[in-house]
Amino acid sequence: MFDDDIPKVKPETIFPRNLENLSVSDLEEYIKDLQYEITRASDDMDKKKTSQNAAAAFFK
Repeated sequence: MFDDDIPKVKPETIFPRNLENLSVSDLEEYIKDLQYEITRASDDMDKKKTSQNAAAAFFK
């Protein structure tokens, strides 16, 4: 629940990246990083929607 609990994205992981010079293993790692970011963003969005819904219900 705290930002300290979330692993930090590696500094060399910048989205989007130039894919031309990446090896297959580098691409696999990049895909894992992207999937992690998608999951992290989705989780944050779900938390915000829950808060929004709770506030909307309270002020009805």
